[in-house]
Amino acid sequence: MQDGVRRTVLPSGLRIVTETIPTTRSASVGVWVNVGSRDETATMSGASHFLEHLLFKGTEKRTALDISAEIEAVGGETNAFTTKEYTCYYARVLDADLPLAVDVLCDAVASSILDPADVETERGVILEEIAMHEDEPGDEVHDVFTEAIFGPATPLGRLISGTEATISPMTRTQINGFYRRRYTAPRIVIAAAGNLEHSTVVKLVRKALAGTPLTATEAAPEKRRPAGKIKTLPAQTIVRNRETEQAHLVLGGIGIGRLDERRFALGVLNNVLGGGMSSRLFQEIREKRGLAYSVYSYDTQYADAGTLGVYAGCAPGKVDEVLDLTRTELAAVAAKGVTAEELARGKGMVKGAYVLGLEDTGSRMSRIAKSEMLYDDLMSVDELLARVDAVTLDEVNQIAAELLGQPMSLAMVGPL
Repeated sequence: MQDGVRRTVLPSGLRIVTETIPTTRSASVGVWVNVGSRDETATMSGASHFLEHLLFKGTEKRTALDISAEIEAVGGETNAFTTKEYTCYYARVLDADLPLAVDVLCDAVASSILDPADVETERGVILEEIAMHEDEPGDEVHDVFTEAIFGPATPLGRLISGTEATISPMTRTQINGFYRRRYTAPRIVIAAAGNLEHSTVVKLVRKALAGTPLTATEAAPEKRRPAGKIKTLPAQTIVRNRETEQAHLVLGGIGIGRLDERRFALGVLNNVLGGGMSSRLFQEIREKRGLAYSVYSYDTQYADAGTLGVYAGCAPGKVDEVLDLTRTELAAVAAKGVTAEELARGKGMVKGAYVLGLEDTGSRMSRIAKSEMLYDDLMSVDELLARVDAVTLDEVNQIAAELLGQPMSLAMVGPL
């Protein structure tokens, strides 16, 4: 553990990690649950996201209005999000209001009643959210790309939100069963960062959870999600025809898992390819030819798999040219690698983005929570920067040859 970071494991198996930052006047706290959309069956697709909506709708102690009003009355903010592998409920408040934030979040996560009327209300909200997402082709194309890599019937290939076909028939009993089976203390990490004392946070959590199902039994913390063998599909092209002004495309392939030691080299490579205005793809496609306003590369990493893709949005008539340029650039990097100058610039971008991203208590809270839940290890900022500095040109070029030399899948959404 680095300076300022402390960890406590309660008898229930629930973990509490904090980072003390005495120079701030705020605090951020999050309840992180090691459950996401990949933990759902096909018929329960979207249950984690549905539950995320419902947990803010009321408990035995608070109505939905109470939950939002209590935090907003002190100038704070609260929200939640669901991913394929975990769900997070968080709040950011003034340091003096941390006890309130801890109590509200713990109450919502441990003691929600899932009122049947609220289930129906949120079902409508989620169906509208799904429809809105389908009206955003620049977002939809990333889901289509993920589907092309993993397959639409697999846990990683399905939508986090679920679909109308799975959300519409999902019952309150099914959602409550998922809630009580999955939201157990060994799967939960409560993280806080800001002007706080670790011992105080532990006392606040103990008090807030007293008498709830999260303190009912003793257990050991759940180990991080194991890395299995994920099957991926052969390279393919998927086109979704939409009457849009732009065509949106993602070209890419299989990446690496989050525990792969090559992740630092991949981070550097990603920045060289399409991580900024000086990147190869941005320079070739936007700066030199003006073919697209938005073009970038990105990678996603899960416990046991990942993807690496290039996104571009362009006029439908320019799709072929954009694709040709993208394929040419990726093939060139796969065959010849990157230069020493690009390596240095890529390292600088990775380090700068990482450090600048830790300038607020929310990002610091997220860092320690993910380190505890996903990695079982918390590197200091200096250790992480040293790992980036240690990346060699050979390491970047090796992973470039492997990932960029493979057959590529293509996802396209637009009037094609």
